Amino acid sequence: MKLLPTLLAALLMAAAVQTQAQAQTYTVLCSKVACGRLLVAESAGRVEVDYSYRNNGRGPDQKEVMAFAPDGAWMSYRTEGVSSYGARIAESFERQADGKVAWRSPVDSGERPGAARDAVYLPVQASPAWTARLAQSLLAARAPRIEALPVGRPAIERLQQLALPGQAYEIGLYVITGLDLEPTYLWLREDNHALFAEVYPGWGGTLQQGFEGELERLTDAQKQAQLARLQRLARELPQPLPGLTVIEGVRWFDAQAAVLRGPSDVYLYEGRIAAIARPGRFANAAPAQRIAGRGRTLLPGLVDMHAHLTAGELLLDLAAGVTAVRDVGNSNAELAELRGRVERGDVLGPRIAANGFIEGKSPFSSQADFVPDKLPDALAAIDWYAAHGYRQLKLYNSIRPEWVKPMVAHARSLSLRTGGHVPAFMTARQAVEAGFDEVHHINQITLNFLVGKTDDTRTLLRFNLVGDKAADLRLNDARTRDFIALLKKHGTVVDPTMTAFESQYTQRQGQPNPSYAMVAANLPAVVQRGLLSAEVDMDDAKARRWRASWKVMMDLLRRMNAAGIPLVAGTDATPGFALQRELELYVQAGIPAGQALKIATWNGAKYSDRLGDIGSIAVAKRADLLLVDGDPVADIRAIRRVALVFRGLNGQTQALSPAALYQSMGILPFVPAAEIAK
Repeated sequence: MKLLPTLLAALLMAAAVQTQAQAQTYTVLCSKVACGRLLVAESAGRVEVDYSYRNNGRGPDQKEVMAFAPDGAWMSYRTEGVSSYGARIAESFERQADGKVAWRSPVDSGERPGAARDAVYLPVQASPAWTARLAQSLLAARAPRIEALPVGRPAIERLQQLALPGQAYEIGLYVITGLDLEPTYLWLREDNHALFAEVYPGWGGTLQQGFEGELERLTDAQKQAQLARLQRLARELPQPLPGLTVIEGVRWFDAQAAVLRGPSDVYLYEGRIAAIARPGRFANAAPAQRIAGRGRTLLPGLVDMHAHLTAGELLLDLAAGVTAVRDVGNSNAELAELRGRVERGDVLGPRIAANGFIEGKSPFSSQADFVPDKLPDALAAIDWYAAHGYRQLKLYNSIRPEWVKPMVAHARSLSLRTGGHVPAFMTARQAVEAGFDEVHHINQITLNFLVGKTDDTRTLLRFNLVGDKAADLRLNDARTRDFIALLKKHGTVVDPTMTAFESQYTQRQGQPNPSYAMVAANLPAVVQRGLLSAEVDMDDAKARRWRASWKVMMDLLRRMNAAGIPLVAGTDATPGFALQRELELYVQAGIPAGQALKIATWNGAKYSDRLGDIGSIAVAKRADLLLVDGDPVADIRAIRRVALVFRGLNGQTQALSPAALYQSMGILPFVPAAEIAK
């Protein structure tokens, strides 16, 4: 009578041991610091996932359950949780017995009869465990690409293999295309194709627990694979313009005066602007290349003053005519390497300047190279940046308020400017009075009128407080006028990054993202669907209030510009497209288009210490230019119709076709490239 219970217990114990053996824990690393975890429990035909991390006071909390048939077919997928900015995650997919599939997400719902057995489901937001299961399905497929539901046709390729010390199995680096504007890289075990790691060079990654020390080696290997692709494009896409090139009869933007000049013939020679003359003035110049300028406008290359660059995003900037950026927070070593490759012409990308990022240590820290816990360590970080040629610092949320004055004073003694976020438990007024030369983000400016002494803006409160309360502000009051006067008195620069906030305060789930609605039709279908996902959930009342708060922020931007506050055009969003939208928002706010263009050219060059080389169309400056169809001073939307981009590089002039750049990323061109006649 005791045999059956004993046998049953033994079987249950064996099953538990087997289940435990198939469970795997992964560490999420932000920079090189553990900031979360991924738990994956796998049994026959079922995968359960728990994914969570925190960096910079935010991060997702997500659970997933995936079910598969014995032949590998996706039978169901369910996920729930909260996104990094607080939106609810709730999505499901199911394959029914008759072969019909149905899905429901925050952005869409639908069904389809007769979906292929090897079709995979693409959630709006998923964990690295889902990416690994997608990879396994792609590897098992017989066709190069397979159907994805609701949209898409992803493909996979193995790039290389690595041995792991002390392990019998190897790991492979795989690249998945068709999910985004750049390839998705993933490390899988080669014995069973289970997830080993997902790495983000410069930012960290998710690695199998116990192998966190492999991050650097995997990062280096992945970077080399990515570099090979970018180097190939750098060889194939630019068109050299040897000798003399003339852009004939073109209107050109005088960035300092913020007006159009011409028509003129603009000559480019050995990577520089050689001459600007009335049409036909140099009849005997004998240029090697001629480009028709009639009906077009020549602009100085645009400058994005708020970037966090990755190598895969460089082409997006160039395609939009963004020929220079200021990176305000990155891995210092990664960025220095990337900058060197761009300057040598090894990869295509905009010119890069960098701010020195310093964050204070706290439970809400954004992990970075310098996260000091004591003031002497913060001052030592400033010394490091000064020694390495940086000209400006970016201070972040967890810097202690009492550190700001001594840090600013130390920076000024080394000829460094200081800006960034307003540290928690300070107001923007206090930061400016303590010596900030620049303030980033329109929400940080708006919080000046809303934040209380105990409000912790290291959390999502720095976004939610603005949405909930800015609508009540009256910007013609004495407090607002006094604050704007303070900015004017101190010459404080404001980097508003309006595009970074537009969708957060105005988009509802399932609606087009307003920042990219005008380009979405040209983007891959998978990307288009992702743009329907809002960062914040809103009911009707919240939507009305947050939109009203957005209007207040737009009005505050207009008032700062009208008062003469120096503005710079940064994005903190999708490169290229976001800067185009940034300028459109300036015009919507009431800033004249010519002034908006000056902000994105002259001001950008001036406040990143590059005005002697770029930022305007003037003789001897670099030939970093863009040629657009139409007149963006009359209609700022013309800034999207980029026909050619020019770069002066290593004593040579290059032309880049935005159409070809976009096609290399799976994006449909917006206008044909301008013809270059020999």
